[in-house]
Amino acid sequence: MSKKVKIIIGVIVAIILVIIISLFLFYSQGLKAPKTNNGDNTEKIIQIESGSSTLNIINNLKQNNIIKNEFIAKIYIKLHDVKSLKAGKYKFEGNEALPEVLNILTEGKVMDETVTITFLEGKNMRYIASQIADNTNNTTNDVYNLLQDNNYITSVISKYWFVTEDIQKNGIYYPLEGYLYPDTYSFENVDVDVKTIFEKMLDKMDEVLEKNKEDIENSKISVHNILTMASIVELEGNNAENRPKVASVIYNRLKNKMSIGSDVTTYYGIKVDMGERDLYAKEINTYNQYNTRGPNMAGKLPIGPIASVSEESINAVLNPAKESYLYFVADKNGELYFSNTNEEHEQTIQTLKKKGLWYEYE
Repeated sequence: MSKKVKIIIGVIVAIILVIIISLFLFYSQGLKAPKTNNGDNTEKIIQIESGSSTLNIINNLKQNNIIKNEFIAKIYIKLHDVKSLKAGKYKFEGNEALPEVLNILTEGKVMDETVTITFLEGKNMRYIASQIADNTNNTTNDVYNLLQDNNYITSVISKYWFVTEDIQKNGIYYPLEGYLYPDTYSFENVDVDVKTIFEKMLDKMDEVLEKNKEDIENSKISVHNILTMASIVELEGNNAENRPKVASVIYNRLKNKMSIGSDVTTYYGIKVDMGERDLYAKEINTYNQYNTRGPNMAGKLPIGPIASVSEESINAVLNPAKESYLYFVADKNGELYFSNTNEEHEQTIQTLKKKGLWYEYE
């Protein structure tokens, strides 16, 4: 072999090596995660529609700057026999290399869109509406509009044994007040509708009340009134020990044709949240079907529940303390004081006033 031929062969080999190395580097670079214009990786969310072809998926990935090179992606898919890129919504952190991106798609590792909402005990429907609005794509008006939908309310009455036409009484602010069990619930995503949220809460209340169904039937009190009493107990009783005592006071006062005289009902009646401000005397003395401190409410419960209730408060109503208390009062620290007579009650109030622990009304 002549020297000239050897040189030609050497050049060809060198060219081939350069091409191979260049292709390898090109391929290797194409496998890496792309960078944004400012050099930072950014989170991307994309939707892969059902029935999308592999080519369309690759184009989608490239358009969203999730992969660097469509051509390299196609070669990689062929070389590694990648199949079944699954539909769904995916979240990419922006630092995934091509193999990882494709692995996420083949395994269908769709993003977790679960939304979790906690509803606390002793809160009213305005709070529930705000929690729903804050955590989902619904508005507070969506909640209120559903509660005003007579067809929906009728369907709820038909479905649940513990929901009766009592919730449709004229004057009730929110038909399902007190019937939606407070707990932590998880939903598929923020697009969950209000009906689905209510259904879960009603199902949970069904579960709680079913455990107590025998006691409920033996009590000879309607579920509506049980929940109404439980809502007062929930707000007035600050612990497990006091709640049966508060329930006992309510029973005793109703039996003696006395007004329940509970501030929490007055607050609810004027649609002011407790802690927002003190009550005015005129608000206390104005008739309202919720206000048990107002006129014409002797021996009567509010027209309906005033808050969501815990199982503990329901149990307190079903199993009140065997006490003769007719009075209880809370100081500004929430401590409760129980009395048998008005004289004892007034003495307690005077003591609290002297200590600066009494609410003064304007």
